[in-house]
Amino acid sequence: QVQLVESGGGLVQPGGSLTLSCAASRIIFSIYAMRWYRQAPGKQRELVAAITSGGSTNYADAVKGRFTISRDNAKNTVYLQMNSLKPEDTAVYYCNAVRAFSDYWGQGTQVTVSS
Repeated sequence: QVQLVESGGGLVQPGGSLTLSCAASRIIFSIYAMRWYRQAPGKQRELVAAITSGGSTNYADAVKGRFTISRDNAKNTVYLQMNSLKPEDTAVYYCNAVRAFSDYWGQGTQVTVSS
């Protein structure tokens, strides 16, 4: 069974940084596009960042210049480096692996930005 396990969430002050990790198992990680989504209370889940199997990236306008997505295929892991965090970044962050008709999700990790 495919597993995606996120880690690295927590409480951080505005302006701070966090790095999220998502470790994948039981998939050929390198051929999957990987995405980070987030869902704040009372809001729809939204795409934050994505990286293709070839390493091309794109970002939501709200996080451009502050967040960086990267992947390490040798470790079957995708990362989300988050800098200059704002209270509006508070959400549960989910990892997603997608390819053709395959679509897998992690359980999510909470990020809270508050003073």
